[in-house]
Order: sequence, then structure tokens, then C-alpha cells
Amino acid sequence: MTAAVQIAPGVAAGPGHPLLLIAGPCLVEDADFMVQIAADVRDVAARHDVGFVFKSSFDKANRSSASSARGPGIDAGLAILARVRAQVGVPVLTDIHEPWQAAPAAEVCSVLQIPAFLCRQTDLLVAAAATDAVVNVKKGQFLAPADMANVVAKLRDAGAAGILLTERGTTFGYGNLVVDFRALPQMRALGEPVCFDATHSIQLPGGLGTTSGGQREFVPCLARAAAAVGIDALFVEVHPSPADAPSDGPNMVTPDELDSVLAEVLAVRAALTS
Repeated sequence: MTAAVQIAPGVAAGPGHPLLLIAGPCLVEDADFMVQIAADVRDVAARHDVGFVFKSSFDKANRSSASSARGPGIDAGLAILARVRAQVGVPVLTDIHEPWQAAPAAEVCSVLQIPAFLCRQTDLLVAAAATDAVVNVKKGQFLAPADMANVVAKLRDAGAAGILLTERGTTFGYGNLVVDFRALPQMRALGEPVCFDATHSIQLPGGLGTTSGGQREFVPCLARAAAAVGIDALFVEVHPSPADAPSDGPNMVTPDELDSVLAEVLAVRAALTS
């Protein structure tokens, strides 16, 4: 039996709750921009009556090239996310890459995200679980869904306040990912709510040489498919001008495109229960 996870007052994921939307730009940018995009995505979520957690990263430590934009860093990034939380009135999520980042990030964020490349890092998982934040772990591109049982065990043993498991595609040869939708029910069988990352799943890792490419035109297709299989949360990176985004532009969608994707996902969910 999958247990629901409480993220913030009125915001939860799992049985008995509406779909949870985790969305925002890949990297933390200028504070005014971040407040505006958070408000725009919040309004999209409100139109569809779904829960919402705003997502953005203060650092992307696993960029393809050392010359790629990484973000403002933990101090400036968390200050901007705190402003978003206060002004827009939404819970926020950010990635952590090292154990020492967990405690300060949890002072601002309701959800700490473990990047896919780091999903087996025991010290990182334990540090995240030691906070009061929910921990969202992205399944590694190199892992079978069943292998996430060990990740869940580490988090539970360390006393995690709540756990989400996110599918974001599996390595398929070089420079490509494929989504095995069996992963969603297999991970849910571990007893935790599952999330589908619709934008990183269409990433082409290293596809542009020094940066990753992507095929954002397939975001709606994969999101609908995931909804048909069954998800508790949907992860979508959003930017008003993806071509100008400092990170993951080829994967991101605009707020208007998010509105359409969310409508389609909810229609599929409704059809399953009609």
C-alpha cells in the first residue's frame, strides 16, 4: 500500500490527493524573474486544481562541460528561493549534491531532491533524511526500478520525513534515454508515491557536444503515457523562453505549454476513474 506524503499545509502526494505538480526553471536565475515564473506556474496549477511545488536548482554540479552555467550557488540561490516561497506562497524544492548542503537547504525548502547520478550516495541520502524535508529521489539512469528498494531502505532507516520516487528515463545506448513505464508501478510497489519527470526523460545527454540536447515535442506524449500508467506527481521544467534558458533549454516547456500538458494528463487520470 502506497502511503501519501505531506509536503506542506494543503500540499501532498499520493492516494487521496490530487496530482502534485513539481515545476519551475532548471537553474535559479534573477530574483524578480524567479518570483514571476513561480507565480505564473502557480496560477497554471491553480486553474487545474492540483498541488504545486516550485522547483529550481541553486547549483547544477553535473553539467556536461565545466564552462556551462551552474547557478548562483547555495547562499544566493537559497535566498532567492526563500523570497519565492514568501512572496508567491508556495513550497519550494531544490537539488542537493553534497551532504553538508542538506541542512541549510531544508531551512528553505520543503523538498530536497537527490539527482539521478547521486541516488545511491548513502551519506547524501542520510543527510537529507536527517532534515524535516521530504526527499525526492530521481532513479538513476543506470538503475533498474527494483534497485530503488535499497534507496528507500536507506531513507527509511535514516528517518526520512517523507519520500518521493521519480522516474526520468534509462540510458539507452549513447546520448539517448528511454522510458520503461513498468518502472512506475514497480517503484510504487515499494510503498512510496511516484513522480514522472516529463522533461528530463526526453533529454539527449551530451547531445550537443558540450551540453545536453532534448526533444521537448515529446513531453506531452510521455506525460500522457505516464498518467495512463499511474502517477502521483508530475515533474516539468518550465521557462518562458526555453531557447534563452541557461540550462536544459531543449527540454523545457513554456507556461502555456505546461497548461496544455497538465490538461491532457488530468483528462487521462479522469478517464481511468470514470
